[in-house]
Amino acid sequence: MQITDIDPAAQTVRLGKRPHSFPLDPASWTVLQRCLAHREAWPAANPHVMVTKGTKAGRSPAPTARLSHVLDGCAYPPRTIRSTHLLNLVNPMDPELVAAAFGMDPQATLIYLANHVDHGRLPGPRTPDSPPR
Repeated sequence: MQITDIDPAAQTVRLGKRPHSFPLDPASWTVLQRCLAHREAWPAANPHVMVTKGTKAGRSPAPTARLSHVLDGCAYPPRTIRSTHLLNLVNPMDPELVAAAFGMDPQATLIYLANHVDHGRLPGPRTPDSPPR
């Protein structure tokens, strides 16, 4: 992710070539702010959010191997964090909209709807006086 992909006013980000920005939850926004504060401590010409000693003077992103260990201390693998974030987005929003924002196939987001019932969208109980549906 590059600095230009962040919209601080809306607290949204755009990833790669995906067509839409998406909002970050408060915890993710805080993490991003910490990354940006760390980055500001290093005078870097690099446009990416995460920079290392080796990439701060260039324009290339931090190596994948470096990024794969960033979350080691939190005891949750990136896949679990991603799934939790998607679950929190898909249930209250349109799964197709979330799929488009993340560059996913719409069918891929449907798994996050499993075992979720939004009782607010269900019709109320039928009574003997209720009109037919």
